[in-house]
Amino acid sequence: MKTPYKYLLDTNILSDLIRNPNGRAAQQLKKYGEHTVATSLIISAEIRFGMKKSGNRTVVKRVGQLLEHIPILPLEKSVDEHYSAIRHHLEKRGTPIGPNDLIIAAHARALGLIMVTDNEREFKRVPNLQVENWLT
Repeated sequence: MKTPYKYLLDTNILSDLIRNPNGRAAQQLKKYGEHTVATSLIISAEIRFGMKKSGNRTVVKRVGQLLEHIPILPLEKSVDEHYSAIRHHLEKRGTPIGPNDLIIAAHARALGLIMVTDNEREFKRVPNLQVENWLT
């Protein structure tokens, strides 16, 4: 699937945007433009879970506002092919990654998006996935 976006923002990047509205991730977002970013349905679910778990009304409000402005991309059929290829590759090498991160990596790779995360250790093991860290 062709997408107008360039970057897929991970949970830790979205969390930083909420906690530090003028921080590094926010500066990078301003630099590249809001029109270039999206997030995954899986990431949205993760951050909404964290919001509910915190019970903090301010956090709930900020998460809601952020997710109103960042497109949430649904999983496309091609994600399953990338998922199986990535999982096979990583398990064969004895370097698996977490189940949600595996789906997120497959989603980014299937759409040709750059994965923006502070979790470089896991995502950089995924072949043919571009990874950037906007927090360093």
